[in-house]
Amino acid sequence: MLWASLILVGATCAVSAPVARAAGRAAGWWLALPLVVAAGMLATLGSGSVWVPWMPTLGVGFGLRLDGLSLLFSLIVLVIGALVLIYSARYLPRGPNASFFVLMTGFAAAMLLLVLADDLVLMFVAWEATTLCSFFLIARSGRDAREPAIRTLLVTAAGGLSLLAAVVVMWVGTGTTRITDVLVSGAWAQPGFAIPVALLLAGAVFTKSAQFPFQAWLPDSMVAITPVSAYLHAAAMVKAGIYLALLFSPALAGELVWSALLITSGLITAVFGAVTALRQTDLKALLAYSTISQLGLLVAMIGVGTREALTAAVVHTVAHALFKAALFMLIGVIDHEAGTRDIRELAKLRIRMPITIGALALAAASMAGIPPLLGFVSKESMFAAFIEAPGPVWFPVVLTVVGALTAVFTFAYSGRIVVGALGGRNATRSIPEAPALFWGAPGLLAAAGLVLGVLPFLLDDLVAGAATSAVGSPVDAYLELWHGFNLPLAVSAVVIALGTAMVVGRARVERVTAVLRSPVSGLAVVDATRAGIIRFGGMVGRTTGTTKPALHLGIPVAVLIVIAAVGVFTVPRLPAVVGDPTEPIDWLLLALVAAGTIAAVRARTRIAAVVVTGVVGTSMTVWFFVLGAADVAMTQLLVEILTVCVMVLLLRRLPREFAPSRAKRRRILPAALALGAGAATTLGVWALTGRREMSPAAEFYLSEGETLTGGANIVNTILVDFRAFDTLGELTVLGVAGIAISALLYSRRPTPVRSARLLRGTPLSDAAHNSVFVRTVARVLVPAIVLLSVVLLVRGHQEPGGGFIAALIGGAGFALLYLAAPSESAARIRWPFLALIGAGIVVGTGTGLLGYFDGSFLRPLSIDILGTKLTTALVFDVGVYLAVVGVVLTALNLLGRQHHTEREEGGSEPDPKPDRNPKSDRASRKVASR
Repeated sequence: MLWASLILVGATCAVSAPVARAAGRAAGWWLALPLVVAAGMLATLGSGSVWVPWMPTLGVGFGLRLDGLSLLFSLIVLVIGALVLIYSARYLPRGPNASFFVLMTGFAAAMLLLVLADDLVLMFVAWEATTLCSFFLIARSGRDAREPAIRTLLVTAAGGLSLLAAVVVMWVGTGTTRITDVLVSGAWAQPGFAIPVALLLAGAVFTKSAQFPFQAWLPDSMVAITPVSAYLHAAAMVKAGIYLALLFSPALAGELVWSALLITSGLITAVFGAVTALRQTDLKALLAYSTISQLGLLVAMIGVGTREALTAAVVHTVAHALFKAALFMLIGVIDHEAGTRDIRELAKLRIRMPITIGALALAAASMAGIPPLLGFVSKESMFAAFIEAPGPVWFPVVLTVVGALTAVFTFAYSGRIVVGALGGRNATRSIPEAPALFWGAPGLLAAAGLVLGVLPFLLDDLVAGAATSAVGSPVDAYLELWHGFNLPLAVSAVVIALGTAMVVGRARVERVTAVLRSPVSGLAVVDATRAGIIRFGGMVGRTTGTTKPALHLGIPVAVLIVIAAVGVFTVPRLPAVVGDPTEPIDWLLLALVAAGTIAAVRARTRIAAVVVTGVVGTSMTVWFFVLGAADVAMTQLLVEILTVCVMVLLLRRLPREFAPSRAKRRRILPAALALGAGAATTLGVWALTGRREMSPAAEFYLSEGETLTGGANIVNTILVDFRAFDTLGELTVLGVAGIAISALLYSRRPTPVRSARLLRGTPLSDAAHNSVFVRTVARVLVPAIVLLSVVLLVRGHQEPGGGFIAALIGGAGFALLYLAAPSESAARIRWPFLALIGAGIVVGTGTGLLGYFDGSFLRPLSIDILGTKLTTALVFDVGVYLAVVGVVLTALNLLGRQHHTEREEGGSEPDPKPDRNPKSDRASRKVASR
């Protein structure tokens, strides 16, 4: 049932687009129904949890749990979400609104997953999904919404990074990602664990719930349409931070840093938001700042951390969700009918909307804390918690005074909302009442505040369950409207009296609050930070966005040298040289590598550099074979072959010779860096060689690998069985690289092909005659090479081979077929190379999903067919094969093609003058004449 409710909401998102296209804006009614059903399903469930392993080796799973806290927030998400969708069916204009409904239902699914998640990683994913939904919902609200959407994304995404860091610290510190186990871990008793987590979680809470100093994004986001503001930025998304704070309250109870941060930031935010709301003339902006203020009170109550304070926070969460969602939607009704929500413009109109204004007054009275509404019950609970707060004598006094001051301002801006919405008496234009289907949903929320205020005991079980989860021990909640004459009641009376006075004298209040302006703009800080990041990125880009290899290599090589120097000087001793120095093959291969390296440094032509670099690569291939690393040797050899093939395609677009050598003094630094890098690498290998015996992981792979996977090739089983998730990530990166190559070469004209006029009149000038031998050999070798690649693919689980090596061999065959063709049109292998890349990634991911039949993503499944054991690892290897072949074909097809302008101009362009070398030209003419 727990999974069913989440799947139902997710399915609602999946079908929202076609439903919206079919029903138009009336789709809100149809899409609200599944949310109500899901809420009913959760309300009938008791506490429980489910756990489906996702990455069992890491302890990550699709874990859900339903306790009192998650039930409370789930009902807020689903019930208010359903009412907002119903409201949207009348608020939205007629026409296409599919994107709105997709994003709103997607947000509901993400928020529900967030509050039900019992896994830290899953919770973080849902947290970020709510951020993205908010960004897109704001951004789709018009041209003026672009900058507010970006600012909102920057601030909330920064909080997401803070939460990610907290998740990592908790994961490492507790050894699990399951929230149920994290909360009861003994790691919280360690200051070195609790304090960093408290700081990181506070950062996530403050950004998501718009707390000081990150409060500016919430009013900025009010450019979004009213349903978005009512749901995301009043009742749901901003409550994600409140949920996170309540969730970890049991573990952080008594942690001074946690309490100090929440209380300080919460009280500052509460007062700042309330004062700023008093000077707003836009009713929606007023509600935005009032939301900031109310969230500040919630954060401060959570920071107090006592049983009474956390219970009061739970009650106020419910009250706030009801009256604030109602207020946003009712202001939207007035704005929709009157064409404005500015108090100054409304004063020129006669608002004849008795039901809308009555519901608005009811919701505002609950926010002001007037009896007998639920807001009064929650404010009474807050005052009682502040008065009884533990600590020095002055501490509860300060809490109560600041809380009461905020409540006075709350009463004042609540009155400002009602008075401002009434309009003017002498206006000539009248605004009639809206249809019942328009004000029905917010009116229901406003009425709920009255019913639950008169009968607060209806919330006892819900509040008790949520408070129990937040406190970490059983809590009995007995909510009452009347507690007798006591100190909290006296504070409430003072608040109501002073608030009434401020409403009566609102003209003077406006003059005073107009002066109280912050010297620093939060939005300006966000924009300045954003501009600074962009400038820093530009500075970094200028140092790396160049074709000069020295700038790319200089910094990392220098850092490598420093690291190596520190490492060598800090090791206690260097080990003895390992190996047999009398082995002749080693000295021969070392001499070849050295000769190739020296020749590459001294090469003046690009073709010579390619040849001697191939000597180095081939020597290393032989060395790997000698050392017994057959898979690595085969990979090295194939990469060398394909590198040469690609370079052949590139050489015809590059000058024959490298740029003229620089002065000797300008070559000193590159030479020093090169020698330093070589020395650092040598010393690093020497210092690390022989430092430990075989690792436990290596021993496990060698002893248990074949038993567990059925494969004798340890390299392949590690890649496609034990660490298949890493391979899938690398496969995806490879696919992205292929797509990037394609996008780059399709969007930009490549460097023209070099002139081949020096070869005219020679046998080398006729490509058809020149490639006879290669074409003849290719007819025999290409089918054999492709067949060999298939054999290596199939046998890779048992002997050297596998998807990557097989694909490289197949790619070499295609490269031979390509190079043997006499022309570009004949050479092009007309296979959908991008489709091959996509198919490879889809096959790899699909194989991973099959693993869920055995409980985990990418867990290999096996079956015996006629005594032969086949596993899904082979299918995964097929995905690797397809993607790698697709990337190779991408390079061959796109690097070898001629640009259409080159064909129109007759083929090629002459070499640039700076790369001319008279001696080289004369030598070329002699070769051609011979």
